[in-house]
Amino acid sequence: MKRKFVNLLFLIPFILFIFLLLFIPISDALVFQYQNSGNTLAYIPISEGETFQMKYTHSIHLSDVVESYEITNDRQIKQYELMYEDFAIGMPENASEGEIFEQKDGKYYLKNMDRRFPSFDLRVGKVRANHTVIFEGKEYPLSRVIEPGTWVRIKIERINLWQRWKGVNMLE
Repeated sequence: MKRKFVNLLFLIPFILFIFLLLFIPISDALVFQYQNSGNTLAYIPISEGETFQMKYTHSIHLSDVVESYEITNDRQIKQYELMYEDFAIGMPENASEGEIFEQKDGKYYLKNMDRRFPSFDLRVGKVRANHTVIFEGKEYPLSRVIEPGTWVRIKIERINLWQRWKGVNMLE
């Protein structure tokens, strides 16, 4: 009886340790959640100061648009640049205060942007948009892991080991 009690004394802290190891958030990730449900469809491990881009084909112009983002120290998503190829519906014609507008090699750039978001929503394109995340120079089409037409919320969130194991790491 005493031996069972001693074993139990060692087993309970071990189980608690494993539980904590699995369920305490340990790393930041760029997460793609189903609508605003909190259900993570996919993620990319990311850290403060790292950057990523969202590339898509504009529905009217049928040309590429690339939005560039950086992760801030307070887990916000900061848009710092926008690149597009056509002036027309839905595209800015000039820079806002503090921003820089440039034309280079037939493309237009808005630079020095400081637009911060806790999250942003996106409907993964069904027809032409071909929404793609660019991270560390590699392209990851969202339609590869998220059903086209799905509304996703994109945000920075701390995730735990369990979420990493059960989720879809877009980099793999």
